[in-house]
Amino acid sequence: MDATQHPATAPLPLAGIRVVEFTHMVMGPTCGMVLGDLGAEVIKVEPPSGDRTRELLGSGAGFFPLFNRNKKSLALNLHSAQGREVALRLIATADIVSENFKTDTMQKLGLDYATLRKVDPRLIYVSHKGFLPGPYEHRTALDEVVQMMGGLAYMTGRSGDPLRAGSSVNDIMGGMFGAIGAMAALMQRERSGQGQEVQSALFENNILLVAQHMMQFAVTGKPAAPMPERISPWGIYDVFSVKDQEQIFLAVVGDTQWQVFCEAFGFADLLADARLHANNDRVLARSWLMPLLRERLAERSAADIAALFERHGLPFAPITKPHALFDDPHLQQTGGLAPLHLPDGRQVAVPLLPITLGGERLGVRLDPPRLDAHGTALLQQLGYSRDEIARMRRDGVLLPEAAQ
Repeated sequence: MDATQHPATAPLPLAGIRVVEFTHMVMGPTCGMVLGDLGAEVIKVEPPSGDRTRELLGSGAGFFPLFNRNKKSLALNLHSAQGREVALRLIATADIVSENFKTDTMQKLGLDYATLRKVDPRLIYVSHKGFLPGPYEHRTALDEVVQMMGGLAYMTGRSGDPLRAGSSVNDIMGGMFGAIGAMAALMQRERSGQGQEVQSALFENNILLVAQHMMQFAVTGKPAAPMPERISPWGIYDVFSVKDQEQIFLAVVGDTQWQVFCEAFGFADLLADARLHANNDRVLARSWLMPLLRERLAERSAADIAALFERHGLPFAPITKPHALFDDPHLQQTGGLAPLHLPDGRQVAVPLLPITLGGERLGVRLDPPRLDAHGTALLQQLGYSRDEIARMRRDGVLLPEAAQ
């Protein structure tokens, strides 16, 4: 790339890479979303009934539009011999295959790695599973299952009240690690000429999330307490209830910040108190310091406190509900949200990957596709005639004309 060339005009990093994904729910589609955002051509192979997340309600309603942008859709009946033949012809054009079904499901379809590598040793095959190979690999896993068995729910809730994290953290991160593995395999293929299987798993991902607490025990010999009951390493690191029942998170995470905080709020007495001289002193004094601070701040507005903290470079945060982030000025002004059209035609905004390349955010090139929106064009690229495509639609191999 010419040093004077604007990053927005340069090809995306994975341009020219074709990914065929057999995925559903969150983990597998996240991998494809990351690869697609980075420029890969991602072809989502769905059953004629469509990915089930297209129709989910409640907390699942956002799954499909978020994790299936920058993808093409092909509806294909893999339980038919003709459908499998189409899939194999499509895979023959791919650099990467991504899937998150049970191993025996892909084996029965003849779409497992051991089968496909015999045809194309350069193929990179990404499997998203509940567990990496071992004693648990036969189990059915969900994000919540591994949060419970992997210590994250224990750390998130209070003692006796395990609580899952407020997002599909293992599904999303598991898909991200699948994408990282795929990109590493692409780099290795450049050197070796050989593809390989990449495996990512929910349980092992969760273990990485709680590894800091495991290592805390290894270092101190003391089990980590759940986050609501932990001994904070900082004297002030809490949510405060203030005027008009508003809440705000405030942090003072060092001796210099403590001086700035006391001077900003006029707490000369606290700054002079020898019992509060150093951070560890303040940690030990929390039993009486925190009630005192809560009392002193209770009649101040959240906006007034936030303004003082921001002016003096102290850490703070409003307590924000997810839907309010659509109006966040930082996200709006920095390109963190992009317009996206839902399959039903409505336009919404969607958060982008939290990175920049050359100062540019990675945008939405393709809206979440209607079921089989690209089926005919893809099949024609594979050499199928219009008559063959029409016959396969009549035979139930492809989505029938009337359902398109």
